[in-house]
Amino acid sequence: MELIQKLAILADAAKYDASCASSGTQKRDSRKGLGLGSSGGMGICHSYTPDGRCISLLKVLLTNFCIYECSYCVNRASSNVPRARFSIDEVVTLTLDFYKRNYIEGLFLSSGIIQSADYTMEQLVGVARSLRDDYDFRGYIHLKTIPECAPELLQEAGRYADRLSINAELPSRQALTLLAPEKNPATIKAAMGHTHQWEQESKARKQEVGKVQNRLTKARLERSLKREHRFAPAGQSTQMIIGADSSNDAKILTVSNKLYQNYAMRRVYYSAFSPIPSRSTNLPLAPPPLMREHRLYQADWLLRFYDFSLDEIIAPAPNTSQQSSDAGMLDLEIDPKLSWAIRNVHLFPMDINRAPKEMLIRIPGIGVRTAQKIIAQRSVRAMRLEDLAKLRVALDKIKPFIVARGYKPEAKLLEAEHLKAHFIRADNRQLSLFG
Repeated sequence: MELIQKLAILADAAKYDASCASSGTQKRDSRKGLGLGSSGGMGICHSYTPDGRCISLLKVLLTNFCIYECSYCVNRASSNVPRARFSIDEVVTLTLDFYKRNYIEGLFLSSGIIQSADYTMEQLVGVARSLRDDYDFRGYIHLKTIPECAPELLQEAGRYADRLSINAELPSRQALTLLAPEKNPATIKAAMGHTHQWEQESKARKQEVGKVQNRLTKARLERSLKREHRFAPAGQSTQMIIGADSSNDAKILTVSNKLYQNYAMRRVYYSAFSPIPSRSTNLPLAPPPLMREHRLYQADWLLRFYDFSLDEIIAPAPNTSQQSSDAGMLDLEIDPKLSWAIRNVHLFPMDINRAPKEMLIRIPGIGVRTAQKIIAQRSVRAMRLEDLAKLRVALDKIKPFIVARGYKPEAKLLEAEHLKAHFIRADNRQLSLFG
């Protein structure tokens, strides 16, 4: 098969993997004439870092052949799809050629399972090792790892890759057993635990080097640390499929919260289930609404950066004798932060000239950076609505919840039964953020 045909098949097969962001890595470049590539430059980009930079990645599978029979996967063993496989040299050549043409700045590499988990992982590590050792490639490398492989292979992968990801796959053990019988939740957690341990040990070594006072000794230790290839400096991420089983949003966010707490996960990605050809009878007929995936990302953000608890994000079940289908689910019509505010109208309106930062960021329409700007400006003079408009705050969203100098909302705006209607148009779509 021609290389271009393989690329067409294996790049298309990789589109279902959402966890390809490239934030948090250490900076490397070739400005001194050494090596090839940079992990922190500009280019034709598709993934975004926290500071707003875009990073372009060659996103492919090593192969879409697979010996596993995961019901939700289009590349499962029984699937009737065109198959292809790259050699290690072919992936290395593609990565270098695309970089030299300024198409990419890094590589995201995943694979189906061929022969065994160990053999597949050896192939993935072989690509990263060749890029780093043979060509001194300094761009970004993200490896999707195989949790069933030997820990030694996982550790070696972390020496060459910037980020490792190990998919949680599904929110519940029962769903994983039913839909992906070859995968074991205990094995997945063990792989995540090993990765987290090695990441912490690498950070500890770097901190110890930073404490050394003697310049010569410090330089020697830094060179030694660089030779060791700091373990996965961009950490680890994971992905869960949403809507392939009956798990509600409360269950999904509970699992995500534990992953953040137990394994210092950099990111949990949510991928809405998409029906596949010749699907299993255990899978739903239709995909979940894409808005559900979006709401989960918003709720995830509140957990990580806004200090919300799970109980605050998920509305309590109604006091009825029958279990509601909405119990444990996020509201699809309005975002989770606005939903929380409507359920807690007794806390509003909030004076933006007096409220502490931890309460400011709970006001719908105010983010962390906006709250910091408000605190800085109100130390000079009291904030008015016009001042918020200059900060590009969506006034239509914020006005029912705040008190500012010269402004106080009408009492009827804070009546809970009218608030939701205030934010939803007749066609049930939420007001634009910038409306």
